[in-house]
Amino acid sequence: PFMTFQEAQQDMRHAYFAGGPGVFASGLIWILGGATALLGTRQLSVLIFFLAGMMIHPLGIVLSKLLKRSGKHRKDNPLAPLALESTVLLFVGLFIAYAALEVRPTWFYPIMLLTIGGRYLLFSTLYGRRIYWLLGVALVMAGIGTLLFGTTFYLGAFLGGGLELLFSLLITRAEKNQLGMTIP
Repeated sequence: PFMTFQEAQQDMRHAYFAGGPGVFASGLIWILGGATALLGTRQLSVLIFFLAGMMIHPLGIVLSKLLKRSGKHRKDNPLAPLALESTVLLFVGLFIAYAALEVRPTWFYPIMLLTIGGRYLLFSTLYGRRIYWLLGVALVMAGIGTLLFGTTFYLGAFLGGGLELLFSLLITRAEKNQLGMTIP
């Protein structure tokens, strides 16, 4: 039997705690990138952001498991390709941001804010939660703002991290409320 669209979303929400742990892991990586830029160099910040960024999904799975979730969707889930395809968008944005790094270094994190913000809009479909529209728009607005105001190199990273950490708590709290779990 085929999964309905709603069943596919429910499967994704259940397996990954509505994506909250992954958003939290990503927020930590943004903060790490910002701190590295503040205390080290731009080049090291970008390298750390890229390498640590590869750990977001595995870390999100570990955090999901700590929340008593499988961290694995059903094999027949028709939304699984959307998750992978949205990752391609991430790599396109990373390539553009890296190319901009050579010409306008302060554009690196704003471009990543725009890219990842756009990617989160797809998560609304993936998880069936409109809060991802808010997160996506918040990151896009932060990206536009940091570009327009020509902020420091690291500010975009801290904005991205702060927004993702905040939204990860909102997503996780909303999922707990949905399930009737007690919230500490």
